[in-house]
Amino acid sequence: MRIVGIDVSKDKIDAAIVAASAHRSFANSAQDQQQMLSWLDEHDVEKAVMEATGGYERPWAKLLQDGGIAVQIVDPRRVRHYAQAAGQRAKNDRLDAEVIALFGETFADEPGQLHDEDGSALDQLVSGRARLKAIAWQLGNWTEHAPPQEIAEACQAVAAVLEQQLERLDKTIAGKIEQTEHFAERAAIIESVPGLGSGSAAGLIAGLPELGLVDNKAIAALLGVAPYDNDSGKHHGARSIRGGRAKLRQLLYLPTVGAATRHNPVIKAYYQRMIDNGKPPKVALIACRRKLIVILNTMIARGEKWDPTKHATP
Repeated sequence: MRIVGIDVSKDKIDAAIVAASAHRSFANSAQDQQQMLSWLDEHDVEKAVMEATGGYERPWAKLLQDGGIAVQIVDPRRVRHYAQAAGQRAKNDRLDAEVIALFGETFADEPGQLHDEDGSALDQLVSGRARLKAIAWQLGNWTEHAPPQEIAEACQAVAAVLEQQLERLDKTIAGKIEQTEHFAERAAIIESVPGLGSGSAAGLIAGLPELGLVDNKAIAALLGVAPYDNDSGKHHGARSIRGGRAKLRQLLYLPTVGAATRHNPVIKAYYQRMIDNGKPPKVALIACRRKLIVILNTMIARGEKWDPTKHATP
């Protein structure tokens, strides 16, 4: 499979096909976009790899997918670490595109976030809601410390507007999921798990599209709840988690606490067993998040709703 690495900026992209020793820059214009598709077709490119850039990559990803090219969006931190490991210290747009292409070729079989137009739209809605929720939380903190009356009234007025907009976004997100068949199917499966509701379902559908499509080790690593060894010679250090999608780990924290202490008999029994074995609560909750995401991965892969007799040991 021939891969192109694409370095995206606001006004242009740089594309590199290492296997063909080819490189070109394209402006963010309709004419250049069509030229890029023709250029990729000339070089028999089947897959494009690009970094997540906070949104600039989305129009290019859609263009490529509409042109019949598979698109994979990767974590910029991993690409930077890859470049450092390869001894690539120089940095410019052309070199960045080449490094992305090499990264894509090296890790071609690893799971990455595939671009999906519906998923991208849902992710923007869910992420936007989370930002507004954070602002509402901050406003609440400000009013706790007895500010001047004028400030308190201003905060209350803004908080009321935010609450209305959050309710409107909740309806929009629910409608988007309901109207998209594969989203609705996933949501029904996720929400069937005791302790998980519509917010958890929306976040997982938007932020973890690989759910049900990769193996259990990969899904735990993508979420960032896979423990990594810290051993060398006779030294055996404590295993720890790192990497993954922090936003999703945070999203699942409170639902996991609820599942482990109240709502979900399988996760609750697992949590209690770890506590009885001397594990600290924080470690036990991380393990519960890992177990929960593995169960969800199995359920979605099988198209099955929650059944504790089936999913206690996936």
